[in-house]
Amino acid sequence: MFDASLVYFVGAGPGDPELITLKGYKILSQADVVIYAGSLINKELLEYCKDGAECHDSAYLHLDQITELMVNGVKNGKLVVRLQTGDLSLYGSIREQGEELAKHNIGFRSVAGVSSFLGAASELGIEYTVPEVSQSLVITRMAGRTPTPELESIERFAAHQTSMAIFLSVQGINQVIAQLSKGGYPDDTPVAVVYKATWEDCQIIRGDLTTIADKVTKAGIRKTALILVGKFLGEEYHYSKLYDAEFSHEYR
Repeated sequence: MFDASLVYFVGAGPGDPELITLKGYKILSQADVVIYAGSLINKELLEYCKDGAECHDSAYLHLDQITELMVNGVKNGKLVVRLQTGDLSLYGSIREQGEELAKHNIGFRSVAGVSSFLGAASELGIEYTVPEVSQSLVITRMAGRTPTPELESIERFAAHQTSMAIFLSVQGINQVIAQLSKGGYPDDTPVAVVYKATWEDCQIIRGDLTTIADKVTKAGIRKTALILVGKFLGEEYHYSKLYDAEFSHEYR
C-alpha cells in the first residue's frame, strides 16, 4: 500500500495518541524505521509500531544524522517514517529534510496531522472565529534563535486585534505581552496559555494582558505551550447566520 522508495513525513498530532490521523496510524503501524521528534512526541504513539521496528529519537541528532537514517532505510528497502509533532505545515522543517533526501534521489510524501493550536481550542472548548468578534486567526511566534520578518512582529500583528495563536514563545511571556500591549490590544484582552494541549498533563492558565505573565511564571511553564490571545476568549458572542431559519440551505 505504501511505497518504500519514499520517506513518509507524518504529523503525529498534538499529543493525545488517538489524535493521529487514520492514515498516519496505518503508515506508522507498517513502518520498519521510525525517526520521531523526541519528547515532543507522545511515546504512546510508538506502541502502534510493529514488532521489530527500529525507533530512533531525533532529539540529539543533527540534520545529517537524520538524513543518514532515512537514506539507509530506503536503500535497504525499508518503509521509513519521519514522525513529527502536530501538523507538518507549521514549524515542521520538512523542506530542509526533503532537500537533503533529494540529493540522494529520494522523494517524500507528507501526511497531515492535527496541529496543537487545534488541540488547544478543543481543550478550551472555543472557536477562534466568533461572529462579529473575530473572523481571522494569526498564527505566529516571537523572534528568537529563529528570526521573524520585520513585518511579522507580534507588535505589528497585534494592531489587528484579532485572534492570535502564538507558538514557541512562552519562555518569553513577558516580552510577548509587552509587544501585544504596544501593538494595540487593550489591557483587559483575554489570554489563555495551554501547556501540552491534549496530553494527560495538560494545564490551562487564563488571565488578561495584565495578569497572565505572572500566572505563567508561577506555574513554571517555560516550553511546550501555546499563548492564545483575543476577544474570542471572552464573553461576547453573536449567533452565526448559518442555521438561521431565513438562511439559504445552499450555504449549509
